[in-house]
Amino acid sequence: MKVMAINGSPRKNWNTATLLEKALEGAASEGAETEIVHLYDLEFKGCTSCFACKLKDGKSLARCAIKDELTPVLERLEEADAVILGSPIYLGNLTGEMRSFMERYIFPYITYSVDVQTFYPKNIPVGFIYTMNIKEENFDMFCLDKVFELNERLATRIFGYSESLWSTDTYQFDDYSKYLSSIFNPEEKAKRQKEVFPQDCQKAFEMGARFVRRQKALEAEKEK
Repeated sequence: MKVMAINGSPRKNWNTATLLEKALEGAASEGAETEIVHLYDLEFKGCTSCFACKLKDGKSLARCAIKDELTPVLERLEEADAVILGSPIYLGNLTGEMRSFMERYIFPYITYSVDVQTFYPKNIPVGFIYTMNIKEENFDMFCLDKVFELNERLATRIFGYSESLWSTDTYQFDDYSKYLSSIFNPEEKAKRQKEVFPQDCQKAFEMGARFVRRQKALEAEKEK
């Protein structure tokens, strides 16, 4: 059993990546093989509207036809038993890299047929992990609840199941005094990072473990 995490943050060792690593630790604790992919390491682009993934009898039906550094990642994702996507929130949405990735990963499985909902052949859980420096009470200001709801609904439709985890009011800098950031209280940020972020890490760990247990249960049902 394999669980893959996709890091949509440009940083490999900060909040988003840390939560993804914790989710993979949880998956590994249940016996899964794990892999993390850092999107900012790859040269790729988003959907080009070629529609080869929708072409009747086409060789790329239900697969992205673009060939670049994301292609082997998409091929490995076809074999994954669970997928966890992580992104910081930039300007009220996912990072550009994560959006481009989702276009390439999800759109080929979407059908325009009334009798077929998805081309994806399995039922797997897809998790979303979001990090942001705003507080949860400010979600309405940026309509973030709608963003998260849409992503979950789309992933559930295509892959079978989805859930989300968000880490708010995060610690952005090692030294706030170096940056124009007077709207933040560095002491409060540091305190939250020390006391609350570990709880978010535990939730991520539990997500990874829960996904593996879910897939094992589905496999057991098939064998009955």
